[in-house]
Amino acid sequence: MSINNKADVSRAPARAMLKATGLTDEDLEKPFVAVVNTWTEVTPCNMHLNKLAEHVKRGIRDAGGTPVEFNTIVVSDGISMGTEGMKASLMSREVVADSLELAVRGHMFDAVVGLSGCDKTIPGVVMGLARLNLPSVALYGGSIMPGRHKEIDVTIQDVFEAVGACAAGSITEGELRILESKACPGAGACGGQFTANTMATALTAMGISPMGANDVPAVDPRKEQVAYDVGRLVMDAHKHNRRPRDIITEQSLRNAIAATAATGGSTNSVLHLLAIARELEIEFAIDVIDEVMAKTPIIADLKPTGRFTAPDMEAAGGVRLVCKRLLDAGLMTDEQTVTGLSLSAEAESAHENPGQEVLMPVQEPVKPRGGLAILRGSLAPEGCVIKLCGSERALHEGPARVFDKEELAFEAVQSGDIKAGDVIVIRYEGPKGGPGMREMLAVTAALAGHGILGDVALLTDGRFSGASHGFVIGHVSPEAAVGGPIAHVREGDTIRIDVEKRTLDVLADLSEREQEWTAPEPRYHQGAMAKYIHTVASASEGAVTGFPSLYSGKGR
Repeated sequence: MSINNKADVSRAPARAMLKATGLTDEDLEKPFVAVVNTWTEVTPCNMHLNKLAEHVKRGIRDAGGTPVEFNTIVVSDGISMGTEGMKASLMSREVVADSLELAVRGHMFDAVVGLSGCDKTIPGVVMGLARLNLPSVALYGGSIMPGRHKEIDVTIQDVFEAVGACAAGSITEGELRILESKACPGAGACGGQFTANTMATALTAMGISPMGANDVPAVDPRKEQVAYDVGRLVMDAHKHNRRPRDIITEQSLRNAIAATAATGGSTNSVLHLLAIARELEIEFAIDVIDEVMAKTPIIADLKPTGRFTAPDMEAAGGVRLVCKRLLDAGLMTDEQTVTGLSLSAEAESAHENPGQEVLMPVQEPVKPRGGLAILRGSLAPEGCVIKLCGSERALHEGPARVFDKEELAFEAVQSGDIKAGDVIVIRYEGPKGGPGMREMLAVTAALAGHGILGDVALLTDGRFSGASHGFVIGHVSPEAAVGGPIAHVREGDTIRIDVEKRTLDVLADLSEREQEWTAPEPRYHQGAMAKYIHTVASASEGAVTGFPSLYSGKGR
């Protein structure tokens, strides 16, 4: 029963408590709309969402609804990167989804707007909306603007890479301090096509965010109108009963992958799109991502490997132009969106800014195929994700340099112990082993800073930031903590990576090592970390929690 079925005498206590919050009898007669915020003061990605929510609520009121705002948690990837705190990042995605679900169910709202900013809040919000299947709209708070340093645009990626350059003696600590003070000029999520902007693009392509809304940067004055319009839109979705499960389908998820491919998006999109599919009980194998990536060219020249940032793409024509080009080329299908219009109807009004250099035609792409691929082989029977955008190599064979935690690998890079040709193996950083799949941006950035990123390969059962680039492979499954092959690799083993064949192999007999191996003691025995260790699925299943009926213990 909806919270708006309040006329019954038995609901008098609920009415009394709601009136204590300032609501009137007139308010209580209207549809109740949850405005689920992920505002926090801890990160620029989300620090402006409290103000944005006010405009969403104004739109809801003007369209005949009663908005009620509440908040979830946030863990910033950029701030926690390279520390123990990073273990909480991916876990926070599940907590965002769980808290959204519980609060909306507990108070029986009629519709939902989900506001997100940094990396894990975006999929977390959509996962919660998918579970509830109420009329819903997802809105991304927008990208940060680029900083300026030495007359060029800079992002947080430049700061991470400057840490390695400082250690290598290429720049001074004073120069690093100047850069860190200029890279992030205000509110908004990291400005390249890193995870936040990748997922914001994906949400638009899958139809759960209105076309163009996510593109507008965080500090742009137009964002207030965008938020107001989203408030009105959710009331229209409620009126016409447009629900997430009508919008997010297998085909719309394929559209999301195509948009991710075309814009050179983050490896984290693999985890998050798989997780959203699992929430909707859609059978969606990791290999579908490879299939779509292989036939979709990169048409956006965006950081971390290109020249431009997300605000530049918005000015060039935005996701609307990306979708139009992919639809015209037959690389997307026409699906329903949250606005009530089809994807093609929304994309039809795309406008290309004359002279722009960010978005290329499909026939003249930046690169002929998407920047991610799925590999399998003796080291990754369940699959893994390789990032292709930052490397021209299709083959690498070299000796394994094995590290059982991220910090040890980082120290080896900073001390100059990693040489050209090496294959850095970072293990026991998977969903269970970390726990939480820490991102290895500190390591890849250090390699870049030392000038050897293009000469080595790096593989891990953990993850990579969207800002990472190079010949890097993440999500190696099964992970080391459950006895996956990566647990049995030894220093000096030859590892072969063949992108064309989609294979990742260790050229060693692991059978005896498998017999000798014993599972390590879990790193946490109580609290949220321990609960996550016992419930999380394999990265090849999106590292979701709470789905034993679907996975029959696979990866657990």
